[in-house]
Amino acid sequence: MADPSKPARSEDNGLAARRGKPTLRTIADITGLAVTTVSRALAEAPQISAETRRRVREVAIEIGYSPDRAAQRLKTGRTNVIAVLLDPHEEILGYGTSIMNGISKALQGTSYHVIVMPNFLNTTNVEAVNYITRNSMADGVIFSRTEPLDPRVMLLSEIGFPFVTHGRTELSTPHAYVDYDNFTFSYQATRRLIAKGRRKPALISGPAGFTFAGHLQHGFMTAVREAGCAYEILSGIDLDSPAGDIRDRVRQRYSEPDPPDSFMCGGEVCALATITGMSDCGLTLGNEYDIVAKQTSHLLGAIQPQVETIYEDLTATGEDMGRVLLQRIGGETDVSKLQLLLSPQIPANW
Repeated sequence: MADPSKPARSEDNGLAARRGKPTLRTIADITGLAVTTVSRALAEAPQISAETRRRVREVAIEIGYSPDRAAQRLKTGRTNVIAVLLDPHEEILGYGTSIMNGISKALQGTSYHVIVMPNFLNTTNVEAVNYITRNSMADGVIFSRTEPLDPRVMLLSEIGFPFVTHGRTELSTPHAYVDYDNFTFSYQATRRLIAKGRRKPALISGPAGFTFAGHLQHGFMTAVREAGCAYEILSGIDLDSPAGDIRDRVRQRYSEPDPPDSFMCGGEVCALATITGMSDCGLTLGNEYDIVAKQTSHLLGAIQPQVETIYEDLTATGEDMGRVLLQRIGGETDVSKLQLLLSPQIPANW
């Protein structure tokens, strides 16, 4: 018989946790930490060491801990909710699924869960953010497709509401973000086309008004100016255009004088539509023209292995955004720790 005067072993606590609803006290007993330390660790408070936060999360996952959200909101005023605004753009295959998978990984074992809100193009970006903050629907928000002077960033910064963006801005006030280095991607992709002997690369750019479109164009123009070669930024279409419109525009452009002989595509849908348009003109990829594209899934490589690609890991991006936002909610004020610029994965054989 166990001696009641001695504290229970962690193994016994783990078994007991499985017999009833695990609580913060359960995690505290297993880890030997104070309840307040466990609570702050689950909230990703920066004052708690990374090792302690990791240990507490692992125990929480192991015993199936789930916070009493109603009680927590009454006690702390927090919702334990993170809102994610997703745009219905289609140039990136599996964008929403990959991003959400990554965010869920970052939140696993914490007290937070996610709500997803569609940010339709027929409403303003500020309306969606206002709705969340006005109605106290979340403790933090994640959104993408930033503008150079993004009104959402200005609003949230002004009211001190925690957020992280997928993309940067040109605002003077620094803010939390996770971004892919689209300048380097575009620059290296265009250089690759030129290295393959192409004399007139063309860019199918992002929609005007978004920060990443400017980065794509800057990288493209830097590469062609260094090489001193002809170039073209295709008019009438962008990465948000329907695949059929991209196909038709590429086909039309090739029927006109002095067409491009290669394409830099910022997404797989764009690349596949371009290939279809060129095929309609009787041209063969790798012979009469080349493409370098950004790849976020395995579809393009499976269907068109001749297309050279640079990979962007959207799941890792989502995980980074979730982690950064938790740090911001937890009280991190050093913005330099809340800004990540992810480097493109350039193929070694380039």
